[in-house]
Amino acid sequence: MDVSNLLADRTRKVEFSGIRKFFEMASRMTDPCDLSIGLPDYDAPEPVKLAAIEAVRAGKNRYTPSAGLPDLVRRLGEEVHRASGVDASILVTSGVSGGLTLALLATVNPGDEVLFLDPYFVSYLHLVHMVGGAPVPVSSYPDFRFRPEAIEAAITPRTKALMINSPANPTGRVLTSAEVQHAVAIARKHNLVLISDEIYDKLTYEGENPSPLALAPERTIALRGFGKTYGITGWRMGYAAGPASLIGEMTKLHQYTYVCAPSPAQFATLKALETDVSDHRRDYTGKRDLVCGLLEDKFEFVRPTGGFYVFPRIPSHFPNATAFCEAASRQGVLVIPGGIFSSQDTHFRISYATTDDMIRRGCDVLCKLAAR
Repeated sequence: MDVSNLLADRTRKVEFSGIRKFFEMASRMTDPCDLSIGLPDYDAPEPVKLAAIEAVRAGKNRYTPSAGLPDLVRRLGEEVHRASGVDASILVTSGVSGGLTLALLATVNPGDEVLFLDPYFVSYLHLVHMVGGAPVPVSSYPDFRFRPEAIEAAITPRTKALMINSPANPTGRVLTSAEVQHAVAIARKHNLVLISDEIYDKLTYEGENPSPLALAPERTIALRGFGKTYGITGWRMGYAAGPASLIGEMTKLHQYTYVCAPSPAQFATLKALETDVSDHRRDYTGKRDLVCGLLEDKFEFVRPTGGFYVFPRIPSHFPNATAFCEAASRQGVLVIPGGIFSSQDTHFRISYATTDDMIRRGCDVLCKLAAR
C-alpha cells in the first residue's frame, strides 16, 4: 500500500544524511581507510565511564528536571561565567543536535529565513526545513571567512536568525574575534537571533574559540557539547547557554520532545568536567600538522585551526568532488564530497580523527589520485 500521500510536506525537503551513507559503506568494507566520520578515536576517560556505571547502579536512572540535573546546570553556568563574564541561563540538551533543534523550534516561524555560511554542517539545511523555515546559505569560498558584506546582502525582511559555527565543520576554521564582532553587529542591527554552534570549542589549536555570548548575551544561544571532547558521542550530551527568555522557551519545548537528557550521562558529565583532556588538543594539533604536511604538495586547502577536519579542493582533472571521492573509495579510502556540505561540489572533507598510520595510508592514496 502506498502511503506517501500521508507524509507531511516537510519530509520531502529533508534528505537522508550523506555522511551516514559513508558510515554505513565503511561497515561493509574489509579494512577500509576511513577518513569520513567525525568520530573521536579516543575512548571516554575511565573516571567518566565509572561515574556513569555508578550512577546506573545507584538507581539514578529516572527523569531529571527538563533543564538538567541541578548540580550540572549550576556547574555549567559557573563555567560560562568564567569564560564570558555572562550569567547565562542553561539547558542541558540531548547533544548539540538536540540544542539546534530546540533553538530553531523556539525562534523560527514558517517562512522565516535563517542565514549561515556555505559550506555548512549538513543538519543546518534540513533542520531549518523541518521547522518550516527557509535556509539561506551564504558562500564563504574560497577561504571560508565570515564576510559581513555578503551576509548583509542576503538579509531580507524575513530574516530571523544567523547561525555561525566555530570551529567549523567541514572547514576546520575558527572564527577570528573580528569576525565574531561583525556577526554580533549584524545581529543587533537587524534584530536577529544569533545561534552559535560551538561543539568543537575545546579542540582549537591557536588560541581560544571566541564566542558571541560574551558580546551579545541578550540575543545569543551558544550550543556546546561533550561528545567530541570526552569521547562520549553516543551519550548525547550537550548544553545551551543564553538569555532566560530564549532558554526558558527551549526548556518548555524540551519537556514535550526530548523530556530530558539521559540521566546517567548527566551524572557522568559532572565527573567529566573535572577531567583534564588537554592532551586531546595536543594530539589533534599533531594530527592536523601531519595531514597538512602530507597534502600540501598536491592539494589546495585552508589550514584548519580547530576541530578535526580539513577541506581540500579537488584536483582539476576530476569533474567534481563526488567523482573524486568515488575514485578514492575504489582504492579503499573513504572521504566525503563537499556537495554534501555545500551548494558546490568542488572540495572534499577529510576527518583526521583516526590513527596516524591511517592518516598516512589515506593521504598516500589521495595524493596518488591527485598526481594522475
